[in-house]
Amino acid sequence: MTDFGILSLVPPVVAIILAIFSRQVFISLLFGIWLGWIILSDFSVLQGTLAAIQSLVDVFKDEGNTRTIMFCALVGALIVFIQRSGGVEGFIQRINRLLERYEKKKAGSNRIVIQFLAWLTGLLIFVESSISVLTVGALYRPVFDRLGIPREKLAYIADSSSAPSSMLIPFNGWGAFIMTLLLAQGFDDPFATMIKALGYNFYPFLALLMVLIIIFSKKDFGPMAKAEQRAREEGKLMADGAIPMVSDELTDQPTKAGVRPRAFNMVLPILIMVLMMPVMLAYTGWAGAMEVNPEGQGLSQIFLAIGQGSGSTSVLVAVITAIIVSMFSYKIQGIFGFREMVDLVLKGVAGLIPLTLLMLMAFAIGNVCKAMGTGLYVAEVAETWLSPGLVPFLIFVVSCFIAFSTGTSWGTFAIMIAIAVPMARTMDANVYMTIAAALGGGVYGDHCSPISDTSILSSMASASDHIDHVKTQLPYASVAGGITALLYLVLGLM
Repeated sequence: MTDFGILSLVPPVVAIILAIFSRQVFISLLFGIWLGWIILSDFSVLQGTLAAIQSLVDVFKDEGNTRTIMFCALVGALIVFIQRSGGVEGFIQRINRLLERYEKKKAGSNRIVIQFLAWLTGLLIFVESSISVLTVGALYRPVFDRLGIPREKLAYIADSSSAPSSMLIPFNGWGAFIMTLLLAQGFDDPFATMIKALGYNFYPFLALLMVLIIIFSKKDFGPMAKAEQRAREEGKLMADGAIPMVSDELTDQPTKAGVRPRAFNMVLPILIMVLMMPVMLAYTGWAGAMEVNPEGQGLSQIFLAIGQGSGSTSVLVAVITAIIVSMFSYKIQGIFGFREMVDLVLKGVAGLIPLTLLMLMAFAIGNVCKAMGTGLYVAEVAETWLSPGLVPFLIFVVSCFIAFSTGTSWGTFAIMIAIAVPMARTMDANVYMTIAAALGGGVYGDHCSPISDTSILSSMASASDHIDHVKTQLPYASVAGGITALLYLVLGLM
């Protein structure tokens, strides 16, 4: 592979800067993709432009990418279903009754309670980060809106409770991927190694704790404080000029005339989707689990299978199953006819076309970074000035930067575990702390990056402006990240 050196940083950094200052995410990503392929084509404008177009097509060569994009589109159908069937309205009525009873006991606490419930929901759905943010957004967005809580706050809670919980409770695709990387580094028991490393994985713990501190102290700061003030004083859930990731047509679907609102019509499809995730992870990972442990049986084998499963297949099948079950339920209740449901599916998919295009571009710029060796370049530069005591600290910082630049935590894990483990062994640094630093840095950078697919999904789930979500979350994530870096520095030197 050609060594592009510092040029490998140009496409993602330019795309990120343009997105933040211009607020035109689509144009910024397209420009970054185009610029990357111009460099890869020896600065030939014609060849680079044609290669950039082809790179968007090539995204679909990866089955995982295709399944994820299909999942994002079909989520729109589920959103329309639960609104038109009266599920959202019924859920809001249930929550309102619950909050009214609680308000009598403790005045003024509704906002705290509902934000905590959103955080807890994101934490408990650890089987897949995409399902986690979607569930939190779908369940709590209407209630947050009613209570006048800004969309940016919901996006922050959804984003900061999903990936950290998936990392800390690794019976999911995250755990499987990390164990695969550790196995490649010669660890005989990658699961035990991962569990030992979790004790040093400070960022996910601190990110989750940071959300709770903000919720219960009510001491917002930075751009989030301005968003809260705007919502409180002006009644605006989003800033002037904000562009929500989901169209108003999709989020403002009224209950069908003559239909009695029932929370059941919202909870059932969401519950089916959540429950189908571990089932499909176990199903798709069973063959792999049998290869790893042919004699295994019982719960331990099921957990092993879940760890070996395909996340993209599972989320796609989960949302399709939820849609099909919803259609049968609504037909039995006499809410919709078959033709009407097909029309609603198409309407929902159409409403999320902008999101699917954004996911397409996020994958494409990730491929550009991979082709140019962006992550490897950053890691190699940092490796030249490491000392044993600084290994965990600098591995964390480098992982943060790679994940922020490339928009992928998993890609960062793949790059940094392969570098961090041999480095820790050679320099006699704490291997478990070094592994944790690589993992935590990947999650932090992914949280903060505007080209991260997880951040994009969080903006979509909360119907928030994407750049506003990035700006409001960045200070909170950076506080947790800064404390994490300091802990690695102190512990490493000790």
